[in-house]
Amino acid sequence: MFALVAGEGALPGVLIRRLEAEGRPFRYCEMEGHSSDARGDRPMMRFRVETLGSFINDLRSVGVDQICFAGRVARPRLDPSAIDSATMPLVPRMMAALQAGDDGALRLVLGFFEEAGIEIIAAHDLAPDLIPDAGAHGIVKPSDQDKRDADRGVEIIGAMAKVDVGQACIVAGGQALAIEAAGGTDWMMRSLMVRPKGVGHKALTNDNAWDDPIGLAADWLTGTGEGAPGVDRVRDPDLPQGGLLVKAAKPGQDRRVDMPTIGPLTFLRAAEVGLRGVVIEAGGVMVLEFDRCVEIADRQNLLFWVRE
Repeated sequence: MFALVAGEGALPGVLIRRLEAEGRPFRYCEMEGHSSDARGDRPMMRFRVETLGSFINDLRSVGVDQICFAGRVARPRLDPSAIDSATMPLVPRMMAALQAGDDGALRLVLGFFEEAGIEIIAAHDLAPDLIPDAGAHGIVKPSDQDKRDADRGVEIIGAMAKVDVGQACIVAGGQALAIEAAGGTDWMMRSLMVRPKGVGHKALTNDNAWDDPIGLAADWLTGTGEGAPGVDRVRDPDLPQGGLLVKAAKPGQDRRVDMPTIGPLTFLRAAEVGLRGVVIEAGGVMVLEFDRCVEIADRQNLLFWVRE
């Protein structure tokens, strides 16, 4: 029996459709606090990190011998009062995992499943077509500067791996403009945007400013009012313009559960923040909706390069 642990993002839905198309039965699982839109009305096995031992036992009791982890899951906080008896023997190693970097934590947690006889299956083994062929896809081809920036980006990601931080960076003219951290790739790209000089939040100086405080708050939160977050933001003029998003698996990373992923939204954001293109490691990054990504890259005049 197969089990899928679904996190956030589009990847779980892709894998579910693949499993269903193949007629392959599976158990759908989620970690508490990380619901997925892919669930639909499917029965669910939900677990917490404090009940991981019981969750593994439950999987074995229904015959699960293979499991795939797909989608984003934030590092959980451990509530000692919620640890159950089946999980208690795992606690010393769990505490060590929570103190380790992402890769170290993943390896320790995966070990619990493997010790119970459950094989870890990578998402790209279920859907090999998520790994695109090497080469430049679309109308824009890499320039000599792009090649140098891509080399530099891979070098930076390799350095980041030594401290177990991130799988992406933005490089322009050999300079690192941003590196990926806990906020993720989208946050990293948005960090290039600033409010133009002289444009700030609208001052609330008139007598009627607070007549409709609920409406004022709604405008602020939704970005529809003057001075709302995200309004009038432009590429930081103090940074080099253009640049490449470079994304790759970290050297030594366990690719069964934490392979980097991009999709159409990656290209839309890259265009929004003024990047020249997106470069990914051949065989090391999954691409969701590949044809759509090429279409967006061409329409936005972006480089889409799967670099060997």
